[in-house]
Order: sequence, then structure tokens, then C-alpha cells
Amino acid sequence: MRQQEHSRIMTIDPARLQPMANAIRALSMDAVQAANSGHPGMPMGMADAATVLFDRHLKFDASRPDWADRDRFVLSAGHGSMLIYSLLNLTGYAHPTMEEIRNFRQLGSPCAGHPENFLLDGVECTTGPLGQGLAMAVGMAMAERHLNAKFGDDLVNHRTWVVAGDGCLMEGINHEAIGLAGHLKLGHLNVLWDDNAITIDGGTDKSTSEDVCARYEATGWHVVRCNGHDFESIDAALSEAKADPRPSLIACKTIIGKGAPNKEGTSATHGAPLGPDEIAAAREELGWDAEPFVVPSQIEADWRGVGAKGADASAEWDARLAASSHKDAFEAQLAGPAAGADAAIEDYIRELAAEPKKVATRKASEMALGPLTEKLPQLIGGSADLTGSNNTKTAATEPFTHEDYSGRYVYYGIREFGMAAAMNGMALHGGVTPYGGTFLIFSDYCRNAIRLSALQQTQAIYVMTHDSIGLGEDGPTHQPIEQVMSLRLVPNLYTFRPCDTIETAECWALAIKATETPSVLALTRQGLPQLRGEGDEAWTGADNRCAKGGYRLQSASAARKVVLVASGSEVSLAVDCAAKLEGQGIGTDVVSMPCTELFDAQDASYKADLLPSDALIVSIEAGVTQGWERYTGLGGLNIGIDRFGASAPAGELFEKFGLTPEAIVPQILNKLSS
Repeated sequence: MRQQEHSRIMTIDPARLQPMANAIRALSMDAVQAANSGHPGMPMGMADAATVLFDRHLKFDASRPDWADRDRFVLSAGHGSMLIYSLLNLTGYAHPTMEEIRNFRQLGSPCAGHPENFLLDGVECTTGPLGQGLAMAVGMAMAERHLNAKFGDDLVNHRTWVVAGDGCLMEGINHEAIGLAGHLKLGHLNVLWDDNAITIDGGTDKSTSEDVCARYEATGWHVVRCNGHDFESIDAALSEAKADPRPSLIACKTIIGKGAPNKEGTSATHGAPLGPDEIAAAREELGWDAEPFVVPSQIEADWRGVGAKGADASAEWDARLAASSHKDAFEAQLAGPAAGADAAIEDYIRELAAEPKKVATRKASEMALGPLTEKLPQLIGGSADLTGSNNTKTAATEPFTHEDYSGRYVYYGIREFGMAAAMNGMALHGGVTPYGGTFLIFSDYCRNAIRLSALQQTQAIYVMTHDSIGLGEDGPTHQPIEQVMSLRLVPNLYTFRPCDTIETAECWALAIKATETPSVLALTRQGLPQLRGEGDEAWTGADNRCAKGGYRLQSASAARKVVLVASGSEVSLAVDCAAKLEGQGIGTDVVSMPCTELFDAQDASYKADLLPSDALIVSIEAGVTQGWERYTGLGGLNIGIDRFGASAPAGELFEKFGLTPEAIVPQILNKLSS
């Protein structure tokens, strides 16, 4: 009997469930008090709803946190992290241990202030920035429906459950996420709203008067309300949500800090310890006489039983997988595309070497995506309403719709932030590798999701086109100046800015092989000459020159005095500058630097050989110059744009801002003579 079927025939037993819920309350208030920091109110308020969810509806096996067909549980209101830490411990996950909960928010404990997916099994995603957990859950639900369409109910048939607070539902990303989920009819997505009407500042009536349920209904969601402290009411609402084909919002009317008799229902329980006196009063109110961090044996046994009952369901799933004709394909899907990335583009790069193409790198990206999406079924693309500009759709990727979830191209609409968060959720779910496009300037709109991509070590690939003043007439509002360099500041993020068709393909291969690092591909609107080809006629993955982040594209003919370091569209400009310098007997190397992060990871001897101390190092990039001095040194020269752009054709803009050989070479000569 499957776990979800089992829950239907169990009767509600408040005498059993209430002590189980109170165990969450006790652990939460004790851990926050011990740390003298944290948020006890939300876990205390949602303890009853979470108990019903885990006991009667959530499909999981605590002994097997990576089971592919488990339900996903996302604590979007991540400040209430003691809710999930309590649940994981009580249901029998290996971690957190009670000692780790005792050290809540302390150095070395996996029980961080907000849940981190890389610290604990059972934490599906890193949450804390409000709204993003729910938005990532949309991506998880999308991945589940896609894999279900490919492999059927026997192998993929699970739900995504979310606990979200008022803050999650107020944030702008919530509007983007629920609009997409409603449009796609993601019926396996269910959100439990902790409707307690309290935020840090006090009552929500201080800042909002909207009808949240009506907003969700307007976007195509099913909405059901329940008393968040009545077990039968909660169970009925969750059952109704599961039965409805639409995504569901379960509005759980709760009391924040439930059980703290003098502070419950107030913002005083939101983000501060209750204090010894209030905790003593809460223990009396709850009938909880156990010592701090001690769970009575019967209550612990009841919770352990909840965590263990999924073992039968996971074992049955194993048997179905072993007998399935889809077994090999399913396991290959979950393994990801990394191993096949090089082979997928070998022939394509060899063709480019034989027949060079002058195209924009956004077009070069589309060309590379052709064989990649054809040969790597895990890739799922999309764009935030810029498909024709980002060049992200290929012949192999049909639309992902509520009528056909097997498609591999998502029309996200004008939802850059929602797209980025959904991509994170898809990657975290597993079985798919998402890429999505927008203009580079709008990386600022989805910046916090990109940061979470890096923090969570997720393989989300951002295709960001129109990467400089080269986009031309749309003007300074659309012309990235500081974006490329600012993205390079994000730890564990590869920012690729390729210079031609071959570099673009190489960067795509590297992004697909970077299984724990997200990537940004910054791509041009304007056409660029193909600078590579010679020596690439028999290209293999071992020949990927971009893998070192920077490499010598062209060596000096005369005695080397200058090294020009450039990225993207400015590499061809550097080649033109080098020709003029060589014409005057000044030996000049050209270094292409498509990814500074990969270059920084190289050994000192490689970097010293590429950027020797006895040469003038000159950086050329159509963006801010700040940051390039780490490569050019204080005695070097940094050519770029340290102001906003202007509206004009691209060629005129490059001339206006001094990005031409005629403007750059004299500066180099002056520097050499000084």
C-alpha cells in the first residue's frame, strides 16, 4: 500500500497528534532561547499544520533523503528554520542530531539561522530571502511534471509542499511565481500559508489590505481555508488540495507563537527569544514537563514511526524501477548531461573550424544549443519573453505547456526573477538542467536568485544577451556597464563572455559540465568575427581553451612589450590594436579572457606566463574598468567605460567611448613612453 493511500484510512487522533506538535514547539522555543537569537513564532504557530502534513500526506522516507520520487517539502518562510530542523530530527533523519539543535545558529552546527540545502539532507533548498522558496517550488513542480510526462506515474508521481508566510506572499516574486504556476496548471504544487497576520513591524494591517486568496484565485489557483490549529480541519484542507487539478493555496489561520500564553498572536514572538519566564509559562500551557531538548519516549516513537512508514513506498518504487523498460533512460536522465557535453559539440566545433562564421555570440549560442539540446535530453530552456532576442529556442525543444509537460522550452513571460528562481528549483529537483534567457541588464532583476544559485551550488545556466553598449539604439537603460564585473563578484558563479562562435560553444560545454556551479553567458547583439579555427579542426574536450579562463589567443611577432587582455566583443578589437602596435615594432600578445573565475583558479606559473611582469598589461572591455587592475597591476592600463551609455548605433557608440584602435593605441604608446 502506497503511503498516500495509507493516509486516507487513518483516523485523526488529536491525543496523539497534539503532543507531537508540541514537541516542535518545545524544541523551537528552547533552541532559540539557547542561541539567544532566532524566530520561535512561526514554528510554534505552524506546528499543528506541519504535524498533519508529515503524518498524513507527505511522501518521504527519512532513511533515504535522496529518493527520487519523494515529495519535496520547502520551508519558504526560512526564518522559522526550527520548524524543519525539529521535523527532520523527530522523524529520524541522520541529521540534525539533538546536539546540533542545541547548537542552533552556532558555528559548526548545520542548524543555521536559515535552512541551507548543502548542510542538511531533507532541506530541499536554501531559503530565507522571502518568496524565493515558493518560487523555487514552482520549478520543482515543473521538473516533476516534465519527468512524469516522460517516464509515467510508476517512476515519477510526487508533490511539492511549501510552508510560506505573509512575507513570502507580499514579495514581488510571489506574483511572478504564482502567475506562472497557475498558467501551467501545476496541480502537484500545494502551498500552506501561515496566515497569522503578523510581520516584524506588527499586524499586517499596517502595510496591506489585499485579499490574498482572491489574488491566488485570479491566477488560476485552487484556494481552501482551514483552522490551522484544528487537526481535522487541516487534514480536510490538505486532502482537498491534493484532489484538485490546480495548484493549491491552503490558507491556515494560525496564531503566531501558539502556546506562549502572554506573547502568542503578537510580533513579540516573531524574531526574538521568548525569555525564561514565558517559556516556563508555555510549558505549563502546553502540558510539557520534559527538560529542554528532551522529547518523551512515546512522542519520539510516534514521530519515528512517521519517518519510517515511507520505507515501504520507496521499496515499492525500487521494484517498479527495476522492472521498468524506462530504467536505463531514467537513470541517465537523473545522471545529468555533464558527461556528454563535449561529445555533443565536437562535430559542430570542427565544422566551425572548417567554415568560420561571423555572427553575434547570441546567435553563436543558438547554433551551439542546436546539437546540445538534440543530444542532451536533460536540457530545458526558456526565456523571459525574449525568445527571439536571446536565441534560446531550438528545433529540438518544443514548448512546455499544461497540455504537454514533455516539452523542453518554457515561455516564462516577463518574469525574470521568477524565471531565475524556478530554474533553481528545477535544478535542485534533479533530472533536468535548466537554462533561461533575458537581457544582461535585467540580471539586476533576478540578481538575488542568481546569488542563491551560487550559494546552493545549483547548475542553472543564465543566457544573458545584449551585453554592452553594442546593443545600440535602446540606450543607457538597456546597456550593461557594471553588470559583467558585478556578476564576477559572486562566489561560485562562472561569468562567461566569449569572443566568437568557437569560444561560445566551449563556454556552453563548460557550463554544462559545471554541475555544482551556475553560469552566466554574456552574449552580444552585434556580429563578431570568428577568431578561432586554426588548430581546432580535430577539436575534442581536451582542446577546450576556455577551460583555463584565459589563454594566449595570439602571440607577439616582435619582442613582446605589451599584453592586451580582453573579453567578448573587445577581443577582436584587441587583435586590431595588436596589429597596429606590431606594425610599429611593438611586440603584442592578445589574451582572451572569457571567464576570470576559471583563470583565477589556475596555478601561479600559468598566470605569470600569460601576464608577465616585464610587459605592459592592458585590459579592454566595454564596461567598468574597476576590477581589471587585479590583472593589469597598478602600472597597467585599463580601457573601458566608467559612465552610462547613450542611444546610437553600436559603431558610433564604440567610437564615442574610445573603443577603437585609433583611440586605444595612442594611450598604449603614451604609457610605454612614460
